[in-house]
Amino acid sequence: MQAFTTLNGLVCPLDRANVDTDAIIPKQFLKSIKRAGFGPNLFDEWRYLDHGEPGMDNSGRPLNPEFVLNFPRYAGAQVLLARENFGCGSSREHAPWALEDYGFRVVIAPSFADIFFNNCYKNGVLPIVLPAEVVDGLFQATQANEGYRLTVDLATQTLRTPGGDSHGFEITDHRKHCLLNGLDEIGLTLKHADRISAFEAARRTQQPWLFSE
Repeated sequence: MQAFTTLNGLVCPLDRANVDTDAIIPKQFLKSIKRAGFGPNLFDEWRYLDHGEPGMDNSGRPLNPEFVLNFPRYAGAQVLLARENFGCGSSREHAPWALEDYGFRVVIAPSFADIFFNNCYKNGVLPIVLPAEVVDGLFQATQANEGYRLTVDLATQTLRTPGGDSHGFEITDHRKHCLLNGLDEIGLTLKHADRISAFEAARRTQQPWLFSE
């Protein structure tokens, strides 16, 4: 998993509440357990004018010119600004996979669905909860100023605007440690690889009948 320390990223405003995981990555694309390759189908039904299917050449599909992700001014955005209850619906982990694969490292919203919120941390995406009035102000600033960027410093748990305003955000010590060091659950386990190997070797000696062919 890619570590997260600081980010100065272009902001893309998705001004919709209750965005569910089927909107983030539609169900027909859930045919792989690899974490890569989902970015082209992020928000597929809103992003394209035709109906997407697995294996389609996305480069030739007609884009919806009214969907914010297709606005040239937001190309390369790494910060997604959203409304309340982002990531609701089914528990598919493919949703943060698709966001991360597209290039988003931060999602800011007044609230998130619990399972999606937890899955973000496991996949290198930082979900930031801010008060609704602060999010409103960020939407206004993003829409009024082309090229609007935010700086996120995970170590100090602060988000800074170009105008110098600073907003703190909450994160547990464990999640912060994992993101700063790029550790998902597999990475955390592998930090104890020597102890695991020693346990397996001792068990093979003490209970050899469990390993007989």
